[in-house]
Amino acid sequence: MASVIHPFPPLYDNDSKILILGSFPSVKSREEMFFYGHPQNRFWKVIANIFNEPVPMTIEEKKALLHRNHIALWDVIKSCDIKGSSDSSITNVIANDLSEILEGADIQKIIVNGKTAEKNFNKYTRDAIGRDAICMPSTSPANAAWSLERLSEAWSQCFNN
Repeated sequence: MASVIHPFPPLYDNDSKILILGSFPSVKSREEMFFYGHPQNRFWKVIANIFNEPVPMTIEEKKALLHRNHIALWDVIKSCDIKGSSDSSITNVIANDLSEILEGADIQKIIVNGKTAEKNFNKYTRDAIGRDAICMPSTSPANAAWSLERLSEAWSQCFNN
């Protein structure tokens, strides 16, 4: 177990309408200093599929995809004890303060990416901000029961409502 502090800032701008929250960045994401850095995580493929765009490869392309589609990205957890990238090992959670994003953008919908993000959002954040989040199936490779096609279909319904 290691005590880890989230190493990079949220991604949002004044035009962001949807806030997607993960739990905590993986080892690979912490190395890359950007969200969903593990090549087997399907997050970028799902978002690209929803908006019929090419899958972004660089951090700049990923940022542009999110900005074009008014998506903000952040994580529920600011710091925790974690073993590698294992969400199930997370303990001693301190939550991120979402007020910067909520005050700086007109966030109309909050989505959490998977059950760990949902659990920690509900425990540490929901009451503090007075808002609920929609839980979508995790894009993590650990969620092998969900194919890319199923994930894309489920996530697209959330964006189209």
